[in-house]
Amino acid sequence: MPDPVRRGAAAAGKPAAPLGRRDWLDAGQRLLRTSGVGALKLRALAGSLGISTGSFYHHFSDFDAYLVSLAKYYSGEQLAASIATVLREAHTPYDRILRASRLAEDTALPELIAAMRAWARRDERVAPEVAILERGLMDFLAECFVGLGFNQDEAIARAFVMLSVAGGEVPPPDLGDKHRFGGVIIDLVCAGAPGRLGEISERLR
Repeated sequence: MPDPVRRGAAAAGKPAAPLGRRDWLDAGQRLLRTSGVGALKLRALAGSLGISTGSFYHHFSDFDAYLVSLAKYYSGEQLAASIATVLREAHTPYDRILRASRLAEDTALPELIAAMRAWARRDERVAPEVAILERGLMDFLAECFVGLGFNQDEAIARAFVMLSVAGGEVPPPDLGDKHRFGGVIIDLVCAGAPGRLGEISERLR
């Protein structure tokens, strides 16, 4: 007999196929962004997916194991996938900085960073994962700035500015377009790049 909850979810446009581990992890991140770690409850997760709680135990032994997996997903699979996307879709240091910024905006990464930092203050297991992600992003952005011709210190400082903007608790100004402020920041941190003129000339050929 069909599960009425799953049937209703399918009717509402949600996938009827069995959900995987990543679906549960993504659902947890959505709850973290919107409501904070206090909202991370099994029933709330299942409700957000439009299913019963039964399939949860096909992927996680218990809720504590789920929380550990959720924290590690943030610093592991998700970080690696995001960097791979940028490297695949952008081929110059400047374009990679642009693509990384746009991807962060499109995936609501600033909200997730804030939520993960808040969670880390409550759970000592989460703090190392937050540090791993932030170090990974810093290293990736710094490498891009080095590719633009900045020295190592200049590159790290610019990467720090970008990450601070993304994870800051002060909301960005409303410039009428969600991507516009990010573009202004990128122009600021890339200004005077020794390699930038050469890159632009290469594009115009």
